[in-house]
Amino acid sequence: MTDIRPRRSALYMPGSNARALEKAREIAADVLILDLEDAVAPDAKAMARAQVCAAVTAGGYGRRELVIRVNGADTPWFAEDLAAAAQARPQAILIPKVSAPDTLHAIGGRLTGLGADPAIALWAMVETPLAILDAERIARAARDPATRLACFVMGTNDLAKETRARFVPGRATMLPWLTGALLAARAHGIDILDGVYNDIRDEAGFRAECEQGRDLGFDGKTLIHPAQVGPANAAFAPDATELERARAIIAAFDLPENAGKGAIQLDGRMVELLHAEMARRTVALAEAITA
Repeated sequence: MTDIRPRRSALYMPGSNARALEKAREIAADVLILDLEDAVAPDAKAMARAQVCAAVTAGGYGRRELVIRVNGADTPWFAEDLAAAAQARPQAILIPKVSAPDTLHAIGGRLTGLGADPAIALWAMVETPLAILDAERIARAARDPATRLACFVMGTNDLAKETRARFVPGRATMLPWLTGALLAARAHGIDILDGVYNDIRDEAGFRAECEQGRDLGFDGKTLIHPAQVGPANAAFAPDATELERARAIIAAFDLPENAGKGAIQLDGRMVELLHAEMARRTVALAEAITA
Protein backbone atom coordinates (compact mmCIF):
# COMPACT_ATOMS: atom_id res chain seq x y z
CA MET A 1 0.00 0.00 0.00
CA THR A 2 1.33 3.44 -0.92
CA ASP A 3 1.95 5.93 1.87
CA ILE A 4 -1.21 7.64 3.07
CA ARG A 5 -1.13 11.32 3.93
CA PRO A 6 -4.03 12.47 6.13
CA ARG A 7 -5.95 15.35 4.56
CA ARG A 8 -8.91 15.42 6.94
CA SER A 9 -8.86 19.19 7.37
CA ALA A 10 -7.66 21.76 4.82
CA LEU A 11 -7.90 25.28 6.23
CA TYR A 12 -7.89 28.31 3.93
CA MET A 13 -5.68 31.09 5.33
CA PRO A 14 -5.76 34.60 3.78
CA GLY A 15 -2.30 35.35 2.42
CA SER A 16 -2.64 39.05 3.18
CA ASN A 17 -3.02 38.44 6.93
CA ALA A 18 0.46 38.07 8.44
CA ARG A 19 -0.93 37.29 11.90
CA ALA A 20 -3.05 34.44 10.50
CA LEU A 21 -0.03 32.96 8.71
CA GLU A 22 1.89 33.01 11.99
CA LYS A 23 -0.98 31.55 14.00
CA ALA A 24 -1.39 28.75 11.45
CA ARG A 25 1.81 27.17 12.75
CA GLU A 26 -0.16 26.10 15.84
CA ILE A 27 -3.44 25.02 14.22
CA ALA A 28 -4.00 21.26 14.09
CA ALA A 29 -5.09 21.18 10.44
CA ASP A 30 -3.60 18.50 8.22
CA VAL A 31 -3.40 20.98 5.33
CA LEU A 32 -3.00 24.75 5.23
CA ILE A 33 -4.11 26.42 1.99
CA LEU A 34 -2.35 29.79 1.93
CA ASP A 35 -4.62 31.81 -0.30
CA LEU A 36 -3.64 34.42 -2.87
CA GLU A 37 -6.98 34.30 -4.69
CA ASP A 38 -10.47 34.85 -3.23
CA ALA A 39 -9.35 35.98 0.23
CA VAL A 40 -7.09 38.74 -1.10
CA ALA A 41 -8.18 42.11 -2.51
CA PRO A 42 -6.66 43.14 -5.87
CA ASP A 43 -4.52 45.89 -4.35
CA ALA A 44 -3.05 43.43 -1.82
CA LYS A 45 -2.09 40.65 -4.26
CA ALA A 46 1.62 41.46 -4.46
CA MET A 47 1.95 41.89 -0.70
CA ALA A 48 0.11 38.62 -0.04
CA ARG A 49 2.32 36.77 -2.53
CA ALA A 50 5.46 37.99 -0.79
CA GLN A 51 4.13 37.17 2.69
CA VAL A 52 2.96 33.68 1.78
CA CYS A 53 6.14 32.71 -0.03
CA ALA A 54 8.26 34.06 2.82
CA ALA A 55 6.21 32.04 5.33
CA VAL A 56 6.55 28.82 3.32
CA THR A 57 10.28 29.35 2.85
CA ALA A 58 10.76 30.06 6.56
CA GLY A 59 8.95 26.86 7.53
CA GLY A 60 8.07 26.02 11.11
CA TYR A 61 4.74 24.40 10.19
CA GLY A 62 5.69 20.91 11.35
CA ARG A 63 3.91 18.03 9.61
CA ARG A 64 1.24 20.28 8.14
CA GLU A 65 0.97 20.11 4.36
CA LEU A 66 1.43 23.57 2.84
CA VAL A 67 -0.49 24.46 -0.29
CA ILE A 68 -0.40 27.84 -2.05
CA ARG A 69 -3.58 28.76 -3.93
CA VAL A 70 -2.54 31.05 -6.77
CA ASN A 71 -4.78 33.33 -8.79
CA GLY A 72 -6.39 31.88 -11.90
CA ALA A 73 -4.47 31.30 -15.11
CA ASP A 74 -6.50 34.02 -16.86
CA THR A 75 -5.63 36.75 -14.31
CA PRO A 76 -2.79 39.30 -14.44
CA TRP A 77 -1.30 37.89 -11.22
CA PHE A 78 -0.97 34.26 -12.30
CA ALA A 79 2.50 34.26 -13.86
CA GLU A 80 4.15 35.94 -10.88
CA ASP A 81 2.17 33.80 -8.42
CA LEU A 82 3.27 30.59 -10.10
CA ALA A 83 6.92 31.59 -10.33
CA ALA A 84 7.03 32.73 -6.70
CA ALA A 85 5.20 29.64 -5.45
CA ALA A 86 7.57 27.35 -7.37
CA GLN A 87 10.53 29.07 -5.73
CA ALA A 88 8.98 28.84 -2.24
CA ARG A 89 8.50 25.04 -2.63
CA PRO A 90 5.23 24.22 -0.87
CA GLN A 91 3.97 20.65 -1.03
CA ALA A 92 1.40 21.69 -3.66
CA ILE A 93 0.08 24.60 -5.72
CA LEU A 94 -3.70 24.88 -5.98
CA ILE A 95 -5.05 26.10 -9.33
CA PRO A 96 -8.49 27.78 -9.32
CA LYS A 97 -11.22 27.18 -11.89
CA VAL A 98 -9.68 24.29 -13.79
CA SER A 99 -12.25 23.53 -16.48
CA ALA A 100 -10.20 21.45 -18.93
CA PRO A 101 -7.21 19.09 -18.80
CA ASP A 102 -5.25 21.37 -21.15
CA THR A 103 -4.87 23.84 -18.27
CA LEU A 104 -3.03 21.27 -16.17
CA HIS A 105 -0.78 20.17 -19.02
CA ALA A 106 0.13 23.80 -19.72
CA ILE A 107 0.82 24.67 -16.06
CA GLY A 108 2.79 21.47 -15.53
CA GLY A 109 4.93 22.48 -18.50
CA ARG A 110 5.43 25.98 -17.10
CA LEU A 111 6.57 24.56 -13.77
CA THR A 112 9.10 22.35 -15.55
CA GLY A 113 10.32 25.43 -17.42
CA LEU A 114 10.69 27.27 -14.13
CA GLY A 115 12.85 24.46 -12.78
CA ALA A 116 10.33 23.73 -10.03
CA ASP A 117 11.07 20.91 -7.62
CA PRO A 118 9.48 17.74 -9.07
CA ALA A 119 8.01 17.04 -5.61
CA ILE A 120 5.66 20.04 -5.87
CA ALA A 121 2.21 18.71 -6.79
CA LEU A 122 -0.65 20.46 -8.56
CA TRP A 123 -4.12 20.49 -7.01
CA ALA A 124 -7.14 21.52 -9.08
CA MET A 125 -10.24 23.41 -7.97
CA VAL A 126 -13.41 21.82 -9.37
CA GLU A 127 -15.75 24.80 -9.29
CA THR A 128 -17.23 25.43 -12.73
CA PRO A 129 -20.01 23.71 -14.72
CA LEU A 130 -17.45 22.74 -17.36
CA ALA A 131 -15.24 21.13 -14.71
CA ILE A 132 -18.16 19.01 -13.53
CA LEU A 133 -19.06 18.01 -17.08
CA ASP A 134 -15.42 17.14 -17.88
CA ALA A 135 -14.29 15.85 -14.47
CA GLU A 136 -13.15 12.47 -15.77
CA ARG A 137 -10.88 13.91 -18.46
CA ILE A 138 -9.45 16.44 -16.01
CA ALA A 139 -8.72 13.69 -13.47
CA ARG A 140 -7.20 11.53 -16.22
CA ALA A 141 -4.50 14.19 -16.62
CA ALA A 142 -2.98 12.75 -13.43
CA ARG A 143 -1.83 9.75 -15.46
CA ASP A 144 0.69 12.06 -17.14
CA PRO A 145 3.33 12.75 -14.45
CA ALA A 146 4.18 16.04 -16.15
CA THR A 147 0.86 17.52 -14.95
CA ARG A 148 1.75 16.76 -11.29
CA LEU A 149 -1.99 16.44 -10.55
CA ALA A 150 -2.56 14.89 -7.12
CA CYS A 151 -5.84 16.21 -5.72
CA PHE A 152 -9.24 17.69 -6.58
CA VAL A 153 -10.70 20.41 -4.33
CA MET A 154 -14.43 21.06 -4.61
CA GLY A 155 -15.38 24.72 -4.92
CA THR A 156 -19.01 24.51 -3.90
CA ASN A 157 -19.50 28.27 -3.45
CA ASP A 158 -18.41 28.97 -7.01
CA LEU A 159 -20.53 26.10 -8.28
CA ALA A 160 -23.55 27.60 -6.54
CA LYS A 161 -22.80 30.98 -8.08
CA GLU A 162 -22.36 29.58 -11.60
CA THR A 163 -25.39 27.26 -11.55
CA ARG A 164 -27.75 29.25 -9.27
CA ALA A 165 -28.18 26.11 -7.16
CA ARG A 166 -29.19 26.77 -3.56
CA PHE A 167 -27.50 25.45 -0.47
CA VAL A 168 -29.95 23.12 1.28
CA PRO A 169 -29.47 20.73 4.22
CA GLY A 170 -28.22 17.44 2.84
CA ARG A 171 -26.97 19.14 -0.36
CA ALA A 172 -29.43 17.39 -2.68
CA THR A 173 -28.78 20.14 -5.23
CA MET A 174 -25.08 19.27 -5.41
CA LEU A 175 -24.87 15.54 -4.74
CA PRO A 176 -24.61 14.53 -8.42
CA TRP A 177 -21.70 16.96 -8.90
CA LEU A 178 -19.93 15.85 -5.73
CA THR A 179 -20.23 12.17 -6.51
CA GLY A 180 -19.30 12.66 -10.18
CA ALA A 181 -16.09 14.47 -9.27
CA LEU A 182 -15.33 11.88 -6.60
CA LEU A 183 -15.74 9.01 -9.08
CA ALA A 184 -13.44 10.78 -11.53
CA ALA A 185 -10.80 11.28 -8.84
CA ARG A 186 -10.94 7.67 -7.68
CA ALA A 187 -10.86 6.35 -11.25
CA HIS A 188 -7.50 8.01 -11.74
CA GLY A 189 -5.97 7.60 -8.29
CA ILE A 190 -6.05 11.11 -6.87
CA ASP A 191 -7.38 12.48 -3.59
CA ILE A 192 -10.42 14.75 -3.35
CA LEU A 193 -11.49 17.27 -0.70
CA ASP A 194 -15.05 18.38 -0.02
CA GLY A 195 -16.13 22.04 -0.26
CA VAL A 196 -16.47 24.54 2.57
CA TYR A 197 -19.34 25.04 5.00
CA ASN A 198 -20.19 28.73 5.21
CA ASP A 199 -22.05 29.08 8.53
CA ILE A 200 -19.32 29.10 11.15
CA ARG A 201 -21.87 29.28 14.00
CA ASP A 202 -23.80 26.17 12.88
CA GLU A 203 -21.73 23.45 14.54
CA ALA A 204 -24.38 20.74 14.14
CA GLY A 205 -24.82 21.49 10.45
CA PHE A 206 -21.07 21.47 9.92
CA ARG A 207 -20.62 18.13 11.67
CA ALA A 208 -23.45 16.63 9.63
CA GLU A 209 -21.88 17.80 6.38
CA CYS A 210 -18.47 16.42 7.44
CA GLU A 211 -20.10 13.06 8.11
CA GLN A 212 -21.87 13.19 4.75
CA GLY A 213 -18.61 13.97 2.96
CA ARG A 214 -16.85 11.14 4.78
CA ASP A 215 -19.63 8.70 3.92
CA LEU A 216 -19.53 9.75 0.27
CA GLY A 217 -15.82 8.93 0.21
CA PHE A 218 -14.04 12.29 0.42
CA ASP A 219 -10.59 12.36 2.01
CA GLY A 220 -11.31 15.50 4.00
CA LYS A 221 -12.98 18.89 3.99
CA THR A 222 -11.87 22.40 3.15
CA LEU A 223 -12.47 24.87 5.98
CA ILE A 224 -12.86 28.61 6.48
CA HIS A 225 -12.29 28.91 10.25
CA PRO A 226 -9.93 27.26 12.77
CA ALA A 227 -12.93 26.23 14.91
CA GLN A 228 -13.89 23.78 12.14
CA VAL A 229 -10.58 21.89 12.29
CA GLY A 230 -11.36 19.67 15.30
CA PRO A 231 -14.74 18.39 14.06
CA ALA A 232 -13.33 17.74 10.57
CA ASN A 233 -10.35 15.84 11.98
CA ALA A 234 -12.69 13.71 14.07
CA ALA A 235 -15.15 13.02 11.26
CA PHE A 236 -12.56 11.93 8.70
CA ALA A 237 -10.53 9.74 11.06
CA PRO A 238 -11.44 6.11 11.84
CA ASP A 239 -13.20 5.87 15.20
CA ALA A 240 -12.34 3.25 17.82
CA THR A 241 -15.07 0.82 16.73
CA GLU A 242 -14.09 1.06 13.05
CA LEU A 243 -10.43 0.55 13.91
CA GLU A 244 -11.15 -2.45 16.15
CA ARG A 245 -13.22 -4.07 13.39
CA ALA A 246 -10.51 -3.41 10.80
CA ARG A 247 -7.84 -5.02 12.96
CA ALA A 248 -10.08 -8.04 13.58
CA ILE A 249 -10.57 -8.54 9.83
CA ILE A 250 -6.83 -8.30 9.16
CA ALA A 251 -6.05 -10.73 11.98
CA ALA A 252 -8.63 -13.22 10.71
CA PHE A 253 -7.20 -13.27 7.18
CA ASP A 254 -3.68 -13.60 8.61
CA LEU A 255 -4.56 -16.89 10.37
CA PRO A 256 -2.81 -19.90 8.77
CA GLU A 257 -6.11 -21.71 8.25
CA ASN A 258 -7.39 -18.80 6.15
CA ALA A 259 -4.34 -18.52 3.90
CA GLY A 260 -5.39 -18.35 0.24
CA LYS A 261 -9.09 -17.94 1.00
CA GLY A 262 -11.07 -15.28 -0.86
CA ALA A 263 -13.83 -15.11 1.73
CA ILE A 264 -14.23 -16.12 5.36
CA GLN A 265 -16.88 -15.87 8.06
CA LEU A 266 -16.20 -13.50 10.94
CA ASP A 267 -18.65 -12.88 13.78
CA GLY A 268 -21.49 -14.25 11.70
CA ARG A 269 -20.75 -12.09 8.67
CA MET A 270 -19.17 -12.96 5.33
CA VAL A 271 -15.92 -11.05 4.81
CA GLU A 272 -14.01 -10.98 1.52
CA LEU A 273 -10.45 -10.08 0.59
CA LEU A 274 -11.63 -6.66 -0.55
CA HIS A 275 -12.76 -6.01 3.02
CA ALA A 276 -9.26 -6.92 4.22
CA GLU A 277 -7.80 -4.37 1.78
CA MET A 278 -10.21 -1.72 3.07
CA ALA A 279 -9.29 -2.66 6.65
CA ARG A 280 -5.58 -2.29 5.94
CA ARG A 281 -6.19 1.19 4.54
CA THR A 282 -8.20 2.12 7.65
CA VAL A 283 -5.38 1.02 9.93
CA ALA A 284 -2.77 2.75 7.76
CA LEU A 285 -4.74 6.00 7.91
CA ALA A 286 -5.06 5.77 11.70
CA GLU A 287 -1.33 5.14 12.02
CA ALA A 288 -0.52 8.08 9.72
CA ILE A 289 -2.74 10.35 11.82
CA THR A 290 -1.02 9.18 15.01
CA ALA A 291 2.39 9.81 13.45
